[in-house]
Amino acid sequence: MAPTTEGEQKHPRRAVALAAHDASGRVSPICISRRDTGDDDVAIKILYCGICHSDLHTIKNEWRTAIYPVVPGHEIAGVVTEVGKNVKKFNVGDRVGVGCMANTCRSCESCEEGLENYCSKITFTYNSHDKDGTVTYGGYSDMVVVNQHFVIRFPENMPLDKGAPLLCAGITVYTPMKYHGLNEPGKHIGVIGLGGLGHVAVKFAKAFGMRVTVISTATEKREEAMEKLGADAFVVSSDASQMKAVKGTMHGIINTASASMSMYPYLALLKPQGKMILLGLPEKPLQISAFSLVAGGKTMAGSCMGSIRDTQEMMDFAAEHGLTADIELIGADDVNDAMERLAKGEVRYRFVIDVGNTLKAA
Repeated sequence: MAPTTEGEQKHPRRAVALAAHDASGRVSPICISRRDTGDDDVAIKILYCGICHSDLHTIKNEWRTAIYPVVPGHEIAGVVTEVGKNVKKFNVGDRVGVGCMANTCRSCESCEEGLENYCSKITFTYNSHDKDGTVTYGGYSDMVVVNQHFVIRFPENMPLDKGAPLLCAGITVYTPMKYHGLNEPGKHIGVIGLGGLGHVAVKFAKAFGMRVTVISTATEKREEAMEKLGADAFVVSSDASQMKAVKGTMHGIINTASASMSMYPYLALLKPQGKMILLGLPEKPLQISAFSLVAGGKTMAGSCMGSIRDTQEMMDFAAEHGLTADIELIGADDVNDAMERLAKGEVRYRFVIDVGNTLKAA
């Protein structure tokens, strides 16, 4: 199919997808419409898509934002099948990916500063309203059409399946390390939670040359954290003696937990002027005392995804250091079971759907 020219009528094309239709979160195959490839667009055949915990929250409407039917997925990896006439960065056959964003206003202060992830008019890759009013559908689908600005190039040595989760999990931990000075060799960083984000955070921190301590409630993760992922230390957060032993030792903490908890014992682990960066989104408010921040001049901040520029930088850095996500590859028929296991934390560490080989028509 040739790309459309300016002024030419665009006709939607049909695609196969997995969608949730209600708060049960169960997904099933449906047919959806994708726009034709516009002048600035890239059409992508999706081969793999990671399953993020945000997908689970959304399809179950736990954030009260679901627009059913929901086609989740913002860790998309595949190959270019078509480009619009204005596209210069990509060619048919290129290995590419799409993360959490599909569009932004491109004119606000955040966009002009190259921080599209903080645009107030951001269009997310799924469950969001695009500029034309249509609802976006994500990567649990056989193809997608995206503006070229929001497409990420996969380095040649980056596998599509193990690289797909980096488009969300990877950039979500890379960005706060970069912008909060938690990527300096020799510094000590804590990582709260050893799930999809946490295990990648450990890998990036070690690649930056930092000393890493994993902080977890799961004692059984000690061996894999240290021997498999390369963490320098492991602390069980429910063990008061272990927490006391590392009090005041960390320059920063990457908090990937999505559970509501008291911040006091974790902020106590920071050195004076240390920083805790929140990445998880618990349903209930966090518990925090102002004294735990003020007394040590400490900072608690949030970080959301990352810009397109930073995402490409992150992918190139990961490829240079041989860094990928640890995944469990599943078929499209296994997604509902995978969601149940994800809710129980029974995955090491990211499910990735083999879309290209297993997603069939409804």
